Amino acid sequence: MELDLKELGLTEEELFSPMDHSTLESEKITAPRYSYWKSVFRVFFRNKLNIVILALLVIMIAFAYIYPSVVDYDPFANLLDGASKHLSPAAALEYFGRNIHWILGAGASGQPTFDAIWNGSRISISLAFICGAINMTIGVLIGAVWGFSKKVDIVMMEVFNIIGNVPTILIISVMAMLFSPTFWTMVFALTVVGWLGIAYFIRTQVVIIRDREYNLASRCLGTSTVKIAMKNILPFMTSVIVTLLATEIPSYISYEVFLSYIGLGMSDMSLGRLIYEAESAMVTPGWEFEFWSPVAIASIITVVLYVVGQNLGDASDPRTHM
Repeated sequence: MELDLKELGLTEEELFSPMDHSTLESEKITAPRYSYWKSVFRVFFRNKLNIVILALLVIMIAFAYIYPSVVDYDPFANLLDGASKHLSPAAALEYFGRNIHWILGAGASGQPTFDAIWNGSRISISLAFICGAINMTIGVLIGAVWGFSKKVDIVMMEVFNIIGNVPTILIISVMAMLFSPTFWTMVFALTVVGWLGIAYFIRTQVVIIRDREYNLASRCLGTSTVKIAMKNILPFMTSVIVTLLATEIPSYISYEVFLSYIGLGMSDMSLGRLIYEAESAMVTPGWEFEFWSPVAIASIITVVLYVVGQNLGDASDPRTHM
């Protein structure tokens, strides 16, 4: 059926007009911009529980690093005052006065348990973050190349079969006994082979995705193995790496507490050392706060770090950004 232009009340010039062709305009994509990390944090903060847990983590880290720097803590200031030792929170507040230092009681040297815990938390958290950074960096980089290069895989599998079958806690204990028990000795003990398990896990993940079409195309174009691993594979595994980090950092606090509890920890007054020295208070009536206070803080820090990391790992999965 033919259309009568007169019925529309429009002229031919009004209905049909020439359009300028612009190459640049035709290449523009009208889809909204996508920011990966913006989407990650949007998904993470969508859950109100994550906000509460993250706020708790920030408060605890702030106490661990800021509080000891503004408070003059001397663990032996009341050493000669016999009446100040092994006090419950109520007795300490009555003896020393009502202030924040004595809300968890006093320890074996008359020191405020509250101050001692946050000084120890700073050491333990610093140890966990440093060990996590070292092990994750080495493990992820070596694991990516290990999984993509078959030549490296042959060598590294032999190394893993030899070292990986030795209990990790045994290796750490031997290292702690061989060297003087200092902070950096513990860092060395936790990182000397700690990266190997991470590298093997990353290698397994890389093997799953290394033969996908875009990686085969990159290889055919002459792209180096290292560049393919760094550019094509690792960004694809962001959520896996974040989730792995969530389990690694709390584990170092657990290792430190365990080694200190069995007498192989560092000499610094960390959370583990506090628990070790207050072991006898656990079964002494009226002294329980000396033992259970650092145990509770160490447990809370470990759980909060794990939960925040796990939820951040879930949020970093692009499939949750829909």
